[in-house]
Amino acid sequence: MSETPDVVVVGSACRDLVDDDPRGWRLGGGASYSALALARLGLKVGAIVVADELAAGSSEIAMIRDAGVEVHIQPGSKGPIFINTETPTGRIQQTPQVSDAVDPAALPDAWRSARAWMIAPVAAEIPDVWAEIPPADALVALGWQGLLRVLVAGSQVHHRQPFSAPVVRRADLVGVGVDDIDDSTTVADLTKLLHPGAEMLFTDGIHGGNAYTVGEAGAIVSTRHWHSIPIRKYVDPVGAGDSFLSGVFAAQVQPAIVERWTTGDADLRLGAACGSLILEGPGLFGVPHLEDAIARLFGGDNPD
Repeated sequence: MSETPDVVVVGSACRDLVDDDPRGWRLGGGASYSALALARLGLKVGAIVVADELAAGSSEIAMIRDAGVEVHIQPGSKGPIFINTETPTGRIQQTPQVSDAVDPAALPDAWRSARAWMIAPVAAEIPDVWAEIPPADALVALGWQGLLRVLVAGSQVHHRQPFSAPVVRRADLVGVGVDDIDDSTTVADLTKLLHPGAEMLFTDGIHGGNAYTVGEAGAIVSTRHWHSIPIRKYVDPVGAGDSFLSGVFAAQVQPAIVERWTTGDADLRLGAACGSLILEGPGLFGVPHLEDAIARLFGGDNPD
């Protein structure tokens, strides 16, 4: 029987079509990156994902399981397929296959009392009912950008503007990037969609970003800034936002991960380290271990 994990991760395992893998694709998806990152940062993780047969049997899913994640693939499900094209103005995506929704019925009973939840969509596969699943006192993180994609099989992926939704209002920690919204959307437009006390991580690539704590009616009551950490080589940008959010969330769920080494905004610093390292490897193979993230924080030298 499954034990209660520290964090439950929910989302889909997508397949990204690529030319540099003999299979012709590489596993991705917010749930895949988040589950592996959280486990490598020292948390006990359970993941409920939708995935097609090829994704479910992939070496990447085996790697996630080897990291200690208990992965439950929703029976008979399929995740999305993406064709990603990086351009100077942002990523263009096409989708030959859309995603099934993640069904809470597939969740093991023992997981329902988990104290932390990472809602990590990549293809708007999280229905509103998931807002009611975590316990009232649980900490919930959301990768918001994954709810803002509109997928039609065989077509280019379109983006919708951030909107009010039960899952968004339930989230205590929300990650979204400047590339996920248009120029007419302000930070105030975003924060008014969150509940008082929530924190929004607004990422801006090499410029770092700001963490906004939300008050009544979406008012910003405090702001924290983080700086990006320079990378040593650039390989693959996919998964950067998920890895950053996972680092921040891991430090908030289990502060002992970083409290020995850092003071002040340790969660943002760990997130920045994870977001830096993920860029240096292909896909999930770039997801860092804790010791690598700590070394990146200290310029290559682990303080131990």
